[in-house]
Amino acid sequence: MHLPSQRRTTFAGIALLSFAGVVLGHGHDEEDMAMKMGQPAPVQPTIVSSSATRPDTYFQYGEHSALMLSHIALMTIGWVFVLPISVMFSISRSRFGLPTQFIFLAVNATGVLLATIYNANTPDLYPNNAHHKLGWALTWVFGAQLVMGVIHAYARKDRSANAEFTPISAEAITEYQRIHSLRQAEIYRLSNDSGHGTEPNTESLRSNSLTSADSIDNLTEPEREDEEDLEEKHGLMHGTAVDKYLTNKIPALVSSHLLRVLAFFYNAVDRVVLILGFAAITSGIVTYGGFFMGSGVFSGLAHFIKGSVFFWYGILTLGRWAGCFAEIGWAWNVNPSRSNRPSAEFVESFLIFFYGASNVFLEHLAAWGGKWTAQDLEHVSLTLMFFGGGLCGMVIESRKVRDLLNTTKQSSMSHLPYHAGEPEAIEEPKSYRFSMNPLPALVILLLGMMMSSHHQESMVSTMIHTQWGTLLMGAAFARGVTYILCYLSPPTSILPGRPPTELMTAFCLMAGGMIFMTSARDTVMAMESNGLDAMFIFTVSMGIITFLMAWIIMVIAIKGWAVRKENKTFAYHGVARR
Repeated sequence: MHLPSQRRTTFAGIALLSFAGVVLGHGHDEEDMAMKMGQPAPVQPTIVSSSATRPDTYFQYGEHSALMLSHIALMTIGWVFVLPISVMFSISRSRFGLPTQFIFLAVNATGVLLATIYNANTPDLYPNNAHHKLGWALTWVFGAQLVMGVIHAYARKDRSANAEFTPISAEAITEYQRIHSLRQAEIYRLSNDSGHGTEPNTESLRSNSLTSADSIDNLTEPEREDEEDLEEKHGLMHGTAVDKYLTNKIPALVSSHLLRVLAFFYNAVDRVVLILGFAAITSGIVTYGGFFMGSGVFSGLAHFIKGSVFFWYGILTLGRWAGCFAEIGWAWNVNPSRSNRPSAEFVESFLIFFYGASNVFLEHLAAWGGKWTAQDLEHVSLTLMFFGGGLCGMVIESRKVRDLLNTTKQSSMSHLPYHAGEPEAIEEPKSYRFSMNPLPALVILLLGMMMSSHHQESMVSTMIHTQWGTLLMGAAFARGVTYILCYLSPPTSILPGRPPTELMTAFCLMAGGMIFMTSARDTVMAMESNGLDAMFIFTVSMGIITFLMAWIIMVIAIKGWAVRKENKTFAYHGVARR
């Protein structure tokens, strides 16, 4: 199927989170304002029962706990481990895409079955919760994607000329020709990198290149198993009766127009399914712990959504370090594309601006119709900072604005002589070739400083806010060091630069976002009622984030391996379905 550009993918993924975040107020003091307005206090979650005869949460409910623990284990395996690999195989158009989708669907279906049995034997302790609805919806969505995948896998066998469903892209054809040219000239300059967008003339997430001299050497020795692999790519259960039946029936039932429609929805699911899976996992934690009932939903949604934005911002930062989006110059490299595409800093500035412009009108949401308090004004001032910082960042990223800023100097110096042997005197500085915009980092730094000193009801809550505020400050400082390194030595290659400080930036953003999510009033009260302190959340979060970073890098590497394997098969046979 035809893959949309990574720029649109990135915009859609980040904008989805940011749009969700702006529908609520800041959420730090909503409960206090609600009590001031005479509204009932939010329900306080109690994770461990004391003298109550009836448990308040599923966590307290002791019966049939094996079913629930098995459900949690299976969903963790499916959504955290199997699904990301499945998505990478799907994006790379690997022959392993559909098999891993079947594996995920089987694991997920088993987990859903266990949850259904558990719900039938336990009381409803969280009425009308979002987790049940979201879980069923995602199960049906992924099942529909699997059906679409099977349909196009067999339909493209009869429509191999249809570009929308080519397993090999035009970039792979160009790369194959370039490899042969290099071999004839006996030039072996390709890198031995990870294979996900780090080689010349390639794309990052959609890279279809061969990336090592070893791969070139291996091309001279075709093996029979690779020929068999090529055949297996064009159908499931190759050679079986089911395979023959689907091969004969599906192409006759599906039109080219319908295939294009299915391609669009298939790719759309690939781009958002991980974010939706994250929402399902977090909503499951909320339901299991009995958090955010009643009016506490405002604080819960605000903290979880905004914390998720920083968490996924950290994942995006880690992906850029790993080489993703190198084809549009987002991997700390020179943009190899001649098209005028926005920089990563422009996108960051736009999202900051969008958040600030929207939330100016939403900071009084929890106490709608009442008096404005000092906390409301604090939050409005914070959104104005986002509005101004994002706007300034976008202006700085505008090439037109920067060209206009140079107009006066260029006019005044046009009559001055310069040495003919020094043409670089009137050339643009090397720093112009790469975006170094500190405004997004500055806004995050100021936010971290403010939240580190934000007044809270309890010592535990104050310490947790200090933790994630300090981590956001650390992310801003690490990004600042990255810009210093790039200013001293601007990128000159289209290969990903991989500045080491960006690993620190990604870690601080992911960890800060996770702790941000746990700083809501209900979660803090649950910690205090169970005798837990702020250090518990901090240490657990650090361990989870470091493991997740390692896993994310491995998943991207697996995608690179899949791309190499598919391109190796293409290079052996010299076949292009375009």
